Amino acid sequence: MDLSSVMNPKSIVLVGASTRDHTIGHDLLHRLIDYGFQGDLYLVNPKGGVLEGREVYTSVSALPDGIDLAIIAINAKYMLDTIDQCHERGIKGIVVISAGFKETGAEGLALEKALTERVHQYGMTMVGPNCLGVVNTNPAVRMDGCFAETLPRRGDIGFVSQSGALGGGILNILKDLGIGFAQFISIGNQADVNAASAIEFWENEEDVHQILLYMESILDPKAFRKLATRVSKKKPILALKAGRSAAGASAASSHTGSLAGADKAADALLRQSGVIREKSLSDLFSSAKAFSLCPLPKGDRIAIITNSGGPAIMATDAVEDFGMQMAKLSDETKETLRSFLPSAASVKNPVDMIASAPLEHYRRTLETVIADDGVDMILTIYLPFLGLKDTDVANAIMDIRAKHPEKPIVGVFMTTQEFFSSLADKNVTVPFYMYSEEGIAALDRLNRQRKWVEKPEGRIERFAVDQEKAKAIIAGADAESRDTLTTKESIALLDAYGVRVCRSALAKTEDEAVAIANSIGYPIVMKMTSKTTSHKTDVGGVRVGIASEEALRREYRDLIAKLTERGLDKGLEGVLIQEMVKSSREMVCGLATDPQYGPMIMFGLGGVFVEVLKDISFRIAPLTDQDASEMVRSVKAWKLLEGVRGLPRAQTDKIEETLLRLSQLVTDFPRVSELDINPLMISDKDGEAIAVDARVKLAKA
Repeated sequence: MDLSSVMNPKSIVLVGASTRDHTIGHDLLHRLIDYGFQGDLYLVNPKGGVLEGREVYTSVSALPDGIDLAIIAINAKYMLDTIDQCHERGIKGIVVISAGFKETGAEGLALEKALTERVHQYGMTMVGPNCLGVVNTNPAVRMDGCFAETLPRRGDIGFVSQSGALGGGILNILKDLGIGFAQFISIGNQADVNAASAIEFWENEEDVHQILLYMESILDPKAFRKLATRVSKKKPILALKAGRSAAGASAASSHTGSLAGADKAADALLRQSGVIREKSLSDLFSSAKAFSLCPLPKGDRIAIITNSGGPAIMATDAVEDFGMQMAKLSDETKETLRSFLPSAASVKNPVDMIASAPLEHYRRTLETVIADDGVDMILTIYLPFLGLKDTDVANAIMDIRAKHPEKPIVGVFMTTQEFFSSLADKNVTVPFYMYSEEGIAALDRLNRQRKWVEKPEGRIERFAVDQEKAKAIIAGADAESRDTLTTKESIALLDAYGVRVCRSALAKTEDEAVAIANSIGYPIVMKMTSKTTSHKTDVGGVRVGIASEEALRREYRDLIAKLTERGLDKGLEGVLIQEMVKSSREMVCGLATDPQYGPMIMFGLGGVFVEVLKDISFRIAPLTDQDASEMVRSVKAWKLLEGVRGLPRAQTDKIEETLLRLSQLVTDFPRVSELDINPLMISDKDGEAIAVDARVKLAKA
């Protein structure tokens, strides 16, 4: 979407300009004037007259042609007529500040729908309604078309907020923190322009170097993923996504469904799109500061320079927690450090210059460490000792940063708040933080962006499968008005899509069960398969470790007797006789469908632990090969798959292939709304991944 008429206007009309203090029309007028809008500014108010030395037009129809943008702050009931007049005058950009639309109920929703249809009909671009406005700090534009309290500060951030009030608060906080921005869009009800529109526009805006999002919803997840995946390779995208509830999960019957939820879906979508998700405003600001003032690193090796051991130890712990490395300083670097640091100092990483370190030691140590080819990023810690001034140390670090712009340098200054407040009025070139963990977190964000940029583009695999067999299985359930497949059908569906399932066959009598078991070989597993009972273990319908024909006959009779006694034999298809896979490692994989984000693939630690430990990962389908690889390696149980205590390494390529085949299955058959493979056993013999049980639920046709 082209937002040029909105964000780079050469002329603006403020519809609803007012002389009354503390009204939106009054505040907008003064923001546009005080910030020095570089184009022509027109005013409209039915009363006419003169405001701030400018003629006030009584209607939009009275304006001259050729105006780019209309910022509208009037009663919602006059909106449609005003939009018609804007169309007559050729105005293409619209910002509707006014409230009174879908946020007010059914009548407002109908008005918003009519407004949106009118805007699309006229080929306009609209921000809002019910929004704070827009800002562009480019010196060639200087448009403050919003009613936040403070005038904006120039920077490199493109910031979009779904919440108007919160967006205004964030702008105020950014200024206090000394962080500027290039452009700001408050999307409000996002009837036309949304977060994706802003991302698309900012992709090629040269003064926008990073994109910040505050979102409460993602209207079109598929389009957002495609767009953000592309843009995040060029510019970092940081998102604070509100609404972390797992609404709808309680209605799910599968493990995957009950563990899924809207927030997990959003998290997976953002991760797959290369968007760095932040959990709080403070994290969002900390990361934005790092991206504004630091280059991307060449690797993840961090050196720490300090005048106190405690904060350096905490920083070292944080480096490990984030999965980065402590740099190994070269012998040459250590020798140089020894030449001027006192004997009590430590020249290993972290480099502890001790509390008596003068300003000169900060300078020489930082310059020495920067020169080490084994160092990718530097964290410099300062605590006030022996009269050393925080501002002097900060200036020295920034001087060195100017000489060595190629590596990220972050300062951690455990000093007074006055120091940080003073930075807001300075031209700061290094990000400074109060605590070690904050500084390392900022370096982690830089490193995550580096890894995303370097990451190969994933491929969506297509395997040769038996779609006709899968279609017939689903049709069979439909014919009997069932939304849950039997165990036999579920395993057959997986088999049709090439998922490795354990050898099995259906027996309807005791003698058939014995014949099948004799052909497979003992020990075996016997499982009931029913059209009416899906949770087999709850009713004693799974018997494992059956080692002989005699034991099988005994277990078979006992199972049938107990099911008959409980009235559960009516929907019984028979029993599945399966090979017994010897496995010390049980995993789980499956899929669940989120009503907004679509099908989600899950992988993690399975068996009885799945809903207790919740060591799982989710991704939105369709999966790429990169998605599948990351899913397997992102769970803590990954260490089990690498091989422990004499067990063979799991065939992780086959696990990844299983996930990709599930992704293809749900892409081909979207009606597969829930699916569990639990457990996916990892063979103790050769590490093969084998599906030994499955449950599938279908959405209505």
